[in-house]
Amino acid sequence: MSPLAPALTINTTFTNAVVRAVPARRIQREDIPVARRSSPPPRPSRGGGFGLFLACLLVCGGSVAAVLFGPELLARLNQESPTTISGLEISGLEQRPDADGRLLGHFPYAEVISAQLMVIEPGIELHQDAGIAFDSMRQAAAADGVDLRLLSGYRSHQLQESIFFDVASARNQTAQERALVSAPPGYSEHSTGFALDLGDGDSPETNLSEDFEQTRAFRWLQDHAARYHFILSFPEGNPQGVSYEPWHWRFEGSADALRLFESARRLALRPS
Repeated sequence: MSPLAPALTINTTFTNAVVRAVPARRIQREDIPVARRSSPPPRPSRGGGFGLFLACLLVCGGSVAAVLFGPELLARLNQESPTTISGLEISGLEQRPDADGRLLGHFPYAEVISAQLMVIEPGIELHQDAGIAFDSMRQAAAADGVDLRLLSGYRSHQLQESIFFDVASARNQTAQERALVSAPPGYSEHSTGFALDLGDGDSPETNLSEDFEQTRAFRWLQDHAARYHFILSFPEGNPQGVSYEPWHWRFEGSADALRLFESARRLALRPS
């Protein structure tokens, strides 16, 4: 085997890793131009032996750089990837993440990039995939006479910080007590744009309370939400130790969403 073969393999792997680390913006059909399916014909070489020597030198140099600096760069890219976060420590909290990355029962989540958000109602945004699915689900519920209301969607880390710390202070709650009903910043499913809080337009007094489970909207969701790839995030007795939230649902109808919630899903399926 040629001595250049391993170097070329290392270089290719490094390149693929960099490509995967960059999150893909949702591309709509009209964004894609008519592509040329074939490469242009190669130009005749004029460099002779010197050109071949120079090409070999460049390949060897790139391969050596990949070996020396590749692992460090890959580790840094993995840490900065917007689709995964692990072990975030938060100023103002004495608690530290568990071995599986959870803090006070909640898994870490990065913020969705703004280009992937869509406005569903004034002041409420969702990830495009979740938004399209929710709109179809809401129309189906309306056809069955159910007034399904969207109460909350995407939240930035900054907003979640206020919801967690400011409300905890106003209610004289400890971090552990607050985490039973609200995630620390950086640990909320809402930051992904895939989570939403739902209510019943005919029973607004049940909004964001366990009484929501007594409404027609909740019963309809139990029977039909899975068809639109929505599941209840925190059912009664959930292994994350979060309080029962019948109004909080998340979307798992895309590869990105499945990857984000894989840890939570595995924990839920783990035998108690």
